[in-house]
Amino acid sequence: MGTEPLREVRVGTLVDDVAARTPAPGAGAVTGLVATLAGALTEMVARFSDDEPAAERCEALRHRVAPLADEDGAAYERYLAAVRLPREDETRAQRMVETLSAATDVPMRMAETAAEVAEHAARLAREGNPRLRGDAVAAAQVAAAAARSAAALVAINLAGREAFAEDPRPGRAGALGAAAQAAADTAAAP
Repeated sequence: MGTEPLREVRVGTLVDDVAARTPAPGAGAVTGLVATLAGALTEMVARFSDDEPAAERCEALRHRVAPLADEDGAAYERYLAAVRLPREDETRAQRMVETLSAATDVPMRMAETAAEVAEHAARLAREGNPRLRGDAVAAAQVAAAAARSAAALVAINLAGREAFAEDPRPGRAGALGAAAQAAADTAAAP
């Protein structure tokens, strides 16, 4: 994979890159791209619903989350570089904590953004253009999946690590994932 942003890579190439035996792109990149697509789909529904404020907000959300797909891999690489430091390096432990914390911030931001997209999509499924209800429901479900996936990554990153025993991010991310799913469930309800 080249240095171009993931959102500019051809879909077939991206799929092959994800499937390759390399650490990136991985779950975080896929989660970020899925959240971006959910934002784009919600933006489209908002535009067809003549809800320009929601369309503008969803456009801003997708522009916020899209770079996180790339940032996730870079943050993970910085963490791996810290892990690879010699054990006798006095800065290794602190650098591992710092880089893991920074790497966890990326899926945390994905969870926040995807949860907001799910809320917009769920509202549009109820109040938007009825001809695009299926698109709005799908956007809400996809956004919820991205929020839950990001929340799982936050929890996995910090689980069992003493330095993060009191870290509020796993709980917050889990709550965002649950709220996003609840919104998606209401969108899908008859």
